[in-house]
Amino acid sequence: MDAEQTVREKFDLIVPELDERARRAWAATEALALGFGGVSIVHRATGIAISTIRRGVTELMEGDRPAPDRVRRPGGGRKPATETDPDLLSNLEQLLDPSTRGDPESALRWTIKSVRRLATELRESGHRVSHVLVARLLRELGFSLQANRKVREGGTHPDRNAQFEHINREVKKRLRRRDPSISVDTKKKELVGSFKNPGREWHPEGRPPEVKVHDFIDPELGKAIPYGVYDIGRNEGWVGVGVDHDTSEFAVATIRRWWRDLGKRAYPRSRRLLILADGGGSNGYRVRLWKWELQKFADKSGLTISVCHLPPGTSKWNKIEHRLFSFISQNWRGKPLLTRATVVNLIAHTTTTTGLKVHAYLDERTYPTTIEVSDEQMESMKIRRSSFHGEWNYTILPR
Repeated sequence: MDAEQTVREKFDLIVPELDERARRAWAATEALALGFGGVSIVHRATGIAISTIRRGVTELMEGDRPAPDRVRRPGGGRKPATETDPDLLSNLEQLLDPSTRGDPESALRWTIKSVRRLATELRESGHRVSHVLVARLLRELGFSLQANRKVREGGTHPDRNAQFEHINREVKKRLRRRDPSISVDTKKKELVGSFKNPGREWHPEGRPPEVKVHDFIDPELGKAIPYGVYDIGRNEGWVGVGVDHDTSEFAVATIRRWWRDLGKRAYPRSRRLLILADGGGSNGYRVRLWKWELQKFADKSGLTISVCHLPPGTSKWNKIEHRLFSFISQNWRGKPLLTRATVVNLIAHTTTTTGLKVHAYLDERTYPTTIEVSDEQMESMKIRRSSFHGEWNYTILPR
C-alpha cells in the first residue's frame, strides 16, 4: 500500500473526531513523519490545503498555537464553500445522479466522472471550486471510488422464488426417500496447452512457469469442455471432459455414464432420478435434443427422470457451481493445463475439508451440432409436465 493511500485511509477514520486545529496538527504530524514530499502527499490524500499543512508544521515546530480553548485565532479562517455557495452541494449531487445529472448536452454524461471533470462542470455552471474541494465534498457526501461488482443476473421472473421453493421441496422429498438428486451444468471451457491460468502457486523465487503470450487455440490440443454431475446427497462429483462440442447429447452421455459407473451402485434400489439444471445451454428447458436424449436414457435404464430447471437469470445459484466447480478452479489455479490428461487429473484430485470426492474421465467422442428432433419424435415421448410451470418442471417416464 503506498503512502498516499495509507494517509487517506487514516484520515477517513480519524477526521470525524477532529476539529480544525486538531486536523491541522494531525496533517502536519503526518507530513513531518513522511519526510521530503510529505506535505504534498498529505495534501493529495486529504484535500487539506498545502498552506494549512505548512502552517500546522510551523505551529508544531515553533509552538505558535492558538489558546487551548480556541480552535483558531480570533477572526481566523474563511467560511466553508457550502455556506458562501448554498447551491454547490445540490448541483454536485445532480451531476452524480445517473438520471438527472445536469444538462442533456453536457459532455459529462458521456465521460468519466473524475473530480477534475466534476470541478470543470461546476465551474461552467458558475461555481468557484477546485478538484480538491470536489474530492472533499464527495467524501462528506459519503462517496468513495469503487469498482464494478458482479451481482446482477438480469431480469427477474415473477415466479422465481416460487420455483426455488418448488425445487427445495423436491430435493428434500428425494433425499428422504434416498433417491438420487443431481445438479448438472457445463463448466467454463478451458484452453489446453501452455497457456496462462489465473491464480498463483508457490515456485522458487524468480522462476514462475513460462507460458505463451497469446491465447490462440492449439489446433491439436483444442479445448477441454468439463460437464459436471454433482450428487447433492453424497457430496460427490462426476465430470466428463469433452473435446468436441457442448451439446445435449454430450450432457446426457455424461449423466448416463455417471449412473452406469457410480449412481447405480450408490442407489441400487432407486428407480427415480431428479435432475436440477440451468434454464439454458445444452441442458436448457427449450432444447428438444435434451429431452429426447433423456427419454432414450430413461428407456434404457428404466429410470423415471424428473427435471427441475432453475428460473431464468439464476444460473449462479446452481448447487454445482458452489459445491464442485468453485473447488476445481481453486485446485488448478496458477497451473497451465498442458494436456488433456492434466485437466482430468487436476479435476479428479479435487477435495475439500467437508469430504467432497470427484471422479473425472476423458470423453473423446464427437458430438455433432446438427442433430434435429422432429415433431414426431417429440410426440412419441412419454413426458408428464407439472401443473406448476410445466416448461421448467417435468418427468420423463420409460416407454
